Amino acid sequence: MSKAIPKVSSVTSKILGEAVTASFRKLDPRVQLRNPVMFAVYLGSIFTTVLLVNSWWMETGESSGFILGVTVWLWFTVLFANFAEAIAEGRGKAQADELRRSRSVAPAKKLCLPLNMNAAKRRSQEMLMKGELVIVPSSDLRSGDIVFVEAGDCIPGDGEVVEGIASVDESAITGESAPVVRESGGDRSAVTGGTKVISDWLIVRITTQPGESFLDHMIAMVEGAKRQRTPNEIALAILLAALTLLFLLVVVTLRPFSQFSVEVSGQGHVIGLTVLVALFVCLAPTTIGALLSAIGIAGMNRLSQTNVIAMSGRAVEAAGDVDVLLLDKTGTITLGNRQATRFIPAEGVSEQALAEAAHLASLADETPEGRSIAVLAKKRFGMRGRDLEQIKPHFVPFTARTRMSGVSLDGHAIYKGAAEAVESHVRNLGGFFPESVRIAVRQVAELGGTPLVVSRNEKVLGVIELKDIVKGGIKERFAELRQMGIKTVMITGDNPLTAAAIAAEAGVDDFLAEATPEAKLSLIRDYQKGGRLVAMTGDGTNDAPALAQADVAVAMNSGTQAAKEAGNMVDLDSNPTKLIEIVSVGKQLLMTRGALTTFSISNDVAKYFAILPAAFASTYPALKALDLMRLSSPSSAILSAVIFNALIIIALVPLALRGVKYRPVGAAQLLRSNLLIYGLGGLIVPFIGIKAIDLLLSAVGLAQNCT
Repeated sequence: MSKAIPKVSSVTSKILGEAVTASFRKLDPRVQLRNPVMFAVYLGSIFTTVLLVNSWWMETGESSGFILGVTVWLWFTVLFANFAEAIAEGRGKAQADELRRSRSVAPAKKLCLPLNMNAAKRRSQEMLMKGELVIVPSSDLRSGDIVFVEAGDCIPGDGEVVEGIASVDESAITGESAPVVRESGGDRSAVTGGTKVISDWLIVRITTQPGESFLDHMIAMVEGAKRQRTPNEIALAILLAALTLLFLLVVVTLRPFSQFSVEVSGQGHVIGLTVLVALFVCLAPTTIGALLSAIGIAGMNRLSQTNVIAMSGRAVEAAGDVDVLLLDKTGTITLGNRQATRFIPAEGVSEQALAEAAHLASLADETPEGRSIAVLAKKRFGMRGRDLEQIKPHFVPFTARTRMSGVSLDGHAIYKGAAEAVESHVRNLGGFFPESVRIAVRQVAELGGTPLVVSRNEKVLGVIELKDIVKGGIKERFAELRQMGIKTVMITGDNPLTAAAIAAEAGVDDFLAEATPEAKLSLIRDYQKGGRLVAMTGDGTNDAPALAQADVAVAMNSGTQAAKEAGNMVDLDSNPTKLIEIVSVGKQLLMTRGALTTFSISNDVAKYFAILPAAFASTYPALKALDLMRLSSPSSAILSAVIFNALIIIALVPLALRGVKYRPVGAAQLLRSNLLIYGLGGLIVPFIGIKAIDLLLSAVGLAQNCT
């Protein structure tokens, strides 16, 4: 199956080339100003450039070669930060370009008269001749316009089916090749612009303005360029800006402090302006400041890889903090199609006789339940299909009134259906309902199954157990969520007894039985009042209030327009279990941001041990004890720290794009791992890296002193 959103799993040469070009375009001060940390580095680069030019004409106390080296690597620091953001945007833009190419600008058949069923039943050519519709560009359509589409037409915009029923090819959006049925009323009335009608006709009311379609949202989301920063990202950016301002104030005061110290001690030299800038850049949280935007863009990109469209970054971030999941039973926890699992015969009736009667009663039953009865009979007793022409049966279809279906054959009437319906039927014929069958019916219901009673004429033969099969592996996934501190709640319309049995089998923490829209909404509000963040899925109009209330609301693409509008995410695959993957992506985003923030703060420590002795040891010889790395010279120490500060940004770009590996563990264990790997690693790696760069500078003869 092809995917709806084109997947860009690797960085191509084209993306790299465009990212390099974009890195220079982003040197625009208006772009740099959006990132306070890197803007400070940007200003520092300009300042040292001025110092470099000045050093060519007059004595500054710092060698031109040293200033040149620092200046070049400061500009590289800015460019590398731009590159990290540009390459994340480039992957999204590659996906967006593919989506734009898939967009078809088809003419729209706009109805110019009031909705007319009789007109719609005719071909569009007749309607055109009578002036009942007019051909307009799809870009001219507005919300509220009514359009007519028939077999072979592309639906010109997002909308709601108001009349008709048709097969629609949605592969351009969902990636699923099999056509789906769209019809007026119910939960499958929403249609998406760009999809194609395969058969019949539809009258569609357009529900979006130009530029606000579902495909437009997809393009904007994967492109990343117009991405709005999330609340946590904004909060972290403010913290980093505050730290940067603090370090700036510290560095600014060092110059007069150094002058005073040299005058009083009578030794050493005043710290140079270039050294001060280098010190500031190395003290400021440049690593996380450079990668923050790339982490956010890459997180949205990873969500798109799951075929989910987020209407806001806030929802993705909230998914990482979710601690309550509301999950529908049918189709999410269970397969959705009940399966026959066993035959329970009445007293005096063999299991084979019951199976044979159930098999005959299901010959015309094309439902998944009916087919599963035939499969079970074949598996247990080798029963095969019958030659209907030979036996000439008379089938009795299921109706809501009778709640039974069956067959009349050779003077026998064989029925299967709800226990109450079959009991009433056999009593009317003069039979009785055995107590053993009544007990079996109750036991099946208590185990979470659905009992079907089988009768032949006035005699009850036994019970067929139908079970809504719990999906394989779902219990293990719920166990993982529990390890993460996430509570799972099953939502079902079943009675409490059946719901409890399925909940126990699936391994969910709680359940809501006989769920109504009001009950769902009330449950979400109760959890939120307790400070919990709630996520849920839905596809129907009746789910809209609960979706609007939930913190993370995933609407199914196959659902109604109301559900899509109420949700803050849309699952193109219409797979309710996708909610678990969404939570994983959200947590991975938060883990990646936290890990790289920890690493960024930790690796500043090594830079202190490199730059501070280099800057002040001549005035305060005791500070030489801090030179743990035994660097070649003060200029080499400072330049090595600046070079490492730039190179580490590039080194961490793959991790920012890929994300920290997600593991379903608790918060305490996650914190310990974060501190051990990225905290301790952030302390050790710079010592190794700065020393290695210093040795390289010495080897090529660039480790001369700056004084």
